[in-house]
Amino acid sequence: MDMKRFRKQLNPSKPTDPEDEAVSRVAERKSGLNTMRLMGILAACLTILTVLVTISVIYRPPPTDRFPGFPEARVFEVKAEKEDDSTQFLDVPKDKLLGGLLAAGFDEGSCLSRYQSSLYRKAPPHKPSSYLLSRLRKYEALHKRCGPYTEAYNKTLEQLNSGRNNRPTECNYVIWISFSGLGNRILTLASAFLYALLTNRVLLVDRGADMTDLFCEPFPEKSWLLPLDFPLNYQFNSFDQKSPQCYGNMLKNNITNNSTGSLLPYLYLHLVHDYGDHDKLFFCDQDQTLFQTVPWLIMKTDNYFVPSLFLIPSFEQELSNLFPDKQTVFHHLGRYLFHPSNPVWGMITRYYQAYLAKADERVGIQIRVFDTGTGPFQHVFDQVLACAVKEKLLPEVNAQEPIVSPSRNQGSKAILMTSLSSGYFEKLRNMYWEHPTLTGEVIGVFQPSHEEHQQTEKQMHNRKAWAEMYLLSLTDALITSSWSTFGYVAQGLGGLKPWILDKPENRTAPDPPCRRAMSMEPCFHAPPFYDCKAKIGIDTGALVPHVRHCEDMSWGLKLVDHEEM
Repeated sequence: MDMKRFRKQLNPSKPTDPEDEAVSRVAERKSGLNTMRLMGILAACLTILTVLVTISVIYRPPPTDRFPGFPEARVFEVKAEKEDDSTQFLDVPKDKLLGGLLAAGFDEGSCLSRYQSSLYRKAPPHKPSSYLLSRLRKYEALHKRCGPYTEAYNKTLEQLNSGRNNRPTECNYVIWISFSGLGNRILTLASAFLYALLTNRVLLVDRGADMTDLFCEPFPEKSWLLPLDFPLNYQFNSFDQKSPQCYGNMLKNNITNNSTGSLLPYLYLHLVHDYGDHDKLFFCDQDQTLFQTVPWLIMKTDNYFVPSLFLIPSFEQELSNLFPDKQTVFHHLGRYLFHPSNPVWGMITRYYQAYLAKADERVGIQIRVFDTGTGPFQHVFDQVLACAVKEKLLPEVNAQEPIVSPSRNQGSKAILMTSLSSGYFEKLRNMYWEHPTLTGEVIGVFQPSHEEHQQTEKQMHNRKAWAEMYLLSLTDALITSSWSTFGYVAQGLGGLKPWILDKPENRTAPDPPCRRAMSMEPCFHAPPFYDCKAKIGIDTGALVPHVRHCEDMSWGLKLVDHEEM
């Protein structure tokens, strides 16, 4: 190649020597090169250089401080070239399947929370049993075979449409009716799923107003949502204790028994807090025998009825195999079933990263006041503060000195408060703003929302409620209010034994202000007190060591690990 000529081509403004030009033409004819070929070679060189630079960028070591403050955090990045908001993991979390609880193979972009949740939690000490994992995989196969619009589903639906149950069906179902507030719905849906698991039924979920907006699909390939064209959809709101198809009502009127039950295409199970004695026979073994012949069981409840399932003899061994540690039922089922939808997950992660991630410790305080009046109530604030200070969850303030020298081991705490009122948050925030702490700790107080009153019919209200339950579950220590299903969900998902605020009497803070929960399990608020064999009333909280009365409701039942009693 004639480099002199090449340089002249790149710099045409310089005068050309005629002799050199003549020599150049001869060289060009001999080599067969022309200007276009030279420019092609130059372009190829530039392309190779670009590829080498790109490779070095793609395979650069990930920064180690991407998410400071995350427990056991792993780095993740979003691919810039994709238009969607899906997240691509470069360093996969070691336990993104939660110890085998979750099935692999989902489209990760469709539900970011499913496999990202492990980025935000410490490794839980409670591992699911191998038997539970096996049963979940078998259930997923059943759901795939019998889910909506499968051949088996369509055949079972034919019997329902005909109004007759005239032959055994390959698949049987339990339909959960969307009912009550969000905390109740989460707890009752977990209860219904466990019942489906025990009875080899397929769980189908009534969509209600916002189930599709709040939660991802938990089962691979087939939806858990009841099809919109299901023939009984329009009747769900009218089902109650007096419905002709209500099992308790049929028993009361001597309409059904084991022989007639085998002919029923469906039964309605009324397990709401106002249910009667005949409805409560659902928890008897002999009645469970009758249900085995009914293809469709339709369930409405606002109770976490799991503790009473542990008192049914025919379920006892299976439950023991599924949950050797009795207090982990909702912890495992909740993490398996309830994955926040992408819009809710965005709210959760943005808030966590902005306000909670960098703190050395996170403390959740959930305040639910059932008294009439707008609040905030001074006695409630006094009780919360007394509990937090007594249990060393929060430091005391120094009201005498404006400045306290920080200790060498100065730490920080982020306090996440949830309440319908903003008043409790403002009082606590101002206290730590106006006064230093005796320990020198830095305290940040945060509250995501204050809706003033419950608005279960509004989409954004329920999104915020679900996000706040989940954020509370990401804390290191938790204070909750008596009777509150909101708090039950948070403690169960987080695997936390909370400090429960005792219910005030006569607007006076109780002493002691709170007590530590026996287990992380929710409370069954309206259990039956009945001996199915003897057919007499009995204290069902004294039958077995792992079912006890609740700390916050003396007549309620909850599961405990009896080895810790």
